[in-house]
Amino acid sequence: MKDTRAALPCDMAKRKPNLILFGIDSLRRDHMSLYGYHRPTTPHIAEYAKGGVVFDNLFSPSIPTTPAYASMFTGMDCFGTDVVALRHAGGLGMHVKTLAEVLGESGYNTTCVGFSGNPAARGFQKYLDFAGWGSWEEGRSPKAENLNAVAIPELKRLAKEDAPFFLFLRHMDPHSPYLPPGPFERMFYAGDEYDPTNTSLEPVYAFKPFADYFRSWFPPGCTDKDYIIAQYDGAIAYMDAAIANLFTAIESLGIEEETLVVINADHGETLHDHDCYYDHHGLYECTLVVPLIFRFPGRVPAGKRIGDICHMKDVMPTILELLGIRSRIRFDGRSLVPLMHGQSRTMEPEMYLTEATWMRKHGWRTPEWKLIRALEPDFHFKPEVELYNLLKDPGELLNVADEEPEVVAMLTERMNAHIARRERQTGRRNPIFTNLNWHGHGGGPFTSSQQAYDTLYIGSPKVAQQLQAKDAGARRKLKELQMQRGAKKL
Repeated sequence: MKDTRAALPCDMAKRKPNLILFGIDSLRRDHMSLYGYHRPTTPHIAEYAKGGVVFDNLFSPSIPTTPAYASMFTGMDCFGTDVVALRHAGGLGMHVKTLAEVLGESGYNTTCVGFSGNPAARGFQKYLDFAGWGSWEEGRSPKAENLNAVAIPELKRLAKEDAPFFLFLRHMDPHSPYLPPGPFERMFYAGDEYDPTNTSLEPVYAFKPFADYFRSWFPPGCTDKDYIIAQYDGAIAYMDAAIANLFTAIESLGIEEETLVVINADHGETLHDHDCYYDHHGLYECTLVVPLIFRFPGRVPAGKRIGDICHMKDVMPTILELLGIRSRIRFDGRSLVPLMHGQSRTMEPEMYLTEATWMRKHGWRTPEWKLIRALEPDFHFKPEVELYNLLKDPGELLNVADEEPEVVAMLTERMNAHIARRERQTGRRNPIFTNLNWHGHGGGPFTSSQQAYDTLYIGSPKVAQQLQAKDAGARRKLKELQMQRGAKKL
């Protein structure tokens, strides 16, 4: 880590507002008590959110981490960012400007905590990291406290400077391995996780691509899926308590009135859902719908909830409007500020979906239907086409593609028309069509599900952590990435 720029003096009579952006990895909205979950997982965030606006239907249409954060940090969709894969080769394209770059040019000091090495994190002046992974052998993982140990001193330093600041905090607690410290480990579980008659984890252990990874952090001999889900919920509750320390720090520093706080997540999580065990692949609602909260006393109304469908690409233009910073960027997204003040806005209820981490798929979602189409065979041996009626089957448990061929054709036509329109507008091919080495193994698309199953493998948390940064094959792009960041070294 190296600080690449000294703080800028601010001679303006009125300093620009600060920005603190919580980017929580793998946090599914429906497991937050703020959004009605039956377990009290986020009481501190819920209380804090009373002082701001909560958006109930924010979608992250391009998952997982890299494309989602690329959209969050640029205000663009996947066509605009040209990013769809977790293992995105090279840096973020220079045709886009990141939030950190825009704010840096506007006199802000910018610090990124917990996200160095990812192409989407371009443009910060300072990068700080913390221990955000773990394993059963290493013991319980105090991820959020590790973040606080880095972030709170940095927050205090930034608050003392004359320049406004942008502090980005990437929390990792809801991301596997789920290893919350006690008492959160058993906060939502009172059963016997070693019950020999419980067979609920048998299909998980039988899934060869992930089995060794799961064994590296599951308790040895664990048999109960509900224990693992309780660990996910416990990790959220633990993180929520640690985030309360950050809320207290903001208050004690006396910067509440001059600081915009945004709480967001890159994507959700599949727990025991759709056979996509304890990860975040599959274009299902549990991975696509994420929380969004804005709090800024005097500029954001308090105690308001908004149910309109919104998109990740809307986050950056909203932030800039609230900070009073003008940009000439033609965002794909739109500011949400009018909605905060009760004004109407033309909704964008239909959306294009992509994923390219463990499966390469795309799809089209309407308020009633969701179409998912595989671009190559996947390692779950799922059908090439999936269709779900979201009104009748909100859990997406019944694939009706064979029963509704006309709906499949209609949605495919809409999706293809959208792709063609966006390709014309950007002058680039759809990145989901061009990222043929999305899996990092070379050789192009898989020709069978068996080939995908035999090839894709994650054996340990260390390997998973490497995937979050940059794959080995992309290291040749290191010099380019450093130049884009303006850093002397990573």
